[in-house]
Amino acid sequence: MRYEKGHKDATKERIIDVASRRFKGEGVAAVGLAGLMQDAGLTNGAFYAHFKSKQDLVEHVLADALDRRNIAVAKILNVGGNIEAVIRGYLSPRHCANAEQGCVTAALISEVSRHPKSTRAIHTQKIESFIKLIAPHMLGKSASDRRLAAYSLFGILIGSLQLARVGTDPALSKQILEGGISAALLLTQKTPSRTKNDS
Repeated sequence: MRYEKGHKDATKERIIDVASRRFKGEGVAAVGLAGLMQDAGLTNGAFYAHFKSKQDLVEHVLADALDRRNIAVAKILNVGGNIEAVIRGYLSPRHCANAEQGCVTAALISEVSRHPKSTRAIHTQKIESFIKLIAPHMLGKSASDRRLAAYSLFGILIGSLQLARVGTDPALSKQILEGGISAALLLTQKTPSRTKNDS
């Protein structure tokens, strides 16, 4: 059977989209290829026309999800937005409640840390791109200081979101998110001005 030009690319993209949603929602180890391909409306055999292995798929999912995240953040920062909008969007109740549609790092970082070096290298490269995006908006006297602040902010975002998701008390989860926002903002150029009593 002959397919229209672009069919193979569209099919590969569909597999990545389904895998991204399921990996983030259930974890990589919990998702089998058979069920994943069924969700994508494809046969098991079709998988190997696009990916060498499940590990290969994981790497594609990471690269795709992190690229999308970086593009979205760049758009916010470049179109009249600011770093506060990025922080509040990341630590929002909606993001907290929808892991399968959210940040791949927060959802999978504990698993990725045990994956092969090639997989971790992809994640590291994309995180570096994210740090470059937000570093100019950080507080610091030098580019090095702002870069360190960007890493700190990223850690606050990931940790706060993960901790809020673990909780069973919605009110407590909300407080964790709000605390994360407050801590993150202290690292940015939107730091509250000092009063006389602070000096």
